[in-house]
Amino acid sequence: MLFRGWYAVTRLPLLIATLVAVLFAYQASSIPSSRFINPAELAKALQSTGSPKPLMIQVGSHVLYSQAHIPGSEYIGPAASATGIEQLRKRVASLARNTYIVLYCGCCPWDHCPNVKPADDALHALGFTNVKVLYIANNFGTDWVQKGYPVAKGD
Repeated sequence: MLFRGWYAVTRLPLLIATLVAVLFAYQASSIPSSRFINPAELAKALQSTGSPKPLMIQVGSHVLYSQAHIPGSEYIGPAASATGIEQLRKRVASLARNTYIVLYCGCCPWDHCPNVKPADDALHALGFTNVKVLYIANNFGTDWVQKGYPVAKGD
């Protein structure tokens, strides 16, 4: 009986993380479109020499980031998890609240993404006013890589 109780307790964090991911899935579609930046706009902004570049933060899986990510972006971790949100908070703690930040994931179709909404909510709760979310309708491969936009690989 003790073993069964111990096993259940050690599995509790995994169960909680799974439930949180399910709760946040489908919430990306509730982000106001005024906070979106589409891939073509971001690619153009990144190629522009005159405008300041945003801090780009990938809030999805590490596997996805290692396979392909936007050059110069930083990996924070899945924002559907408490660990990912804590990493995000630590990363932005010392930044001015008007810092231009672009969040992206691209793990799955927009209306199923469990990561962008919690990250967007966290930054707005911290008082950030210049946050955009990269609108990736299908996934990062289809909407960024296959379109020929710049890609980096590895960590």
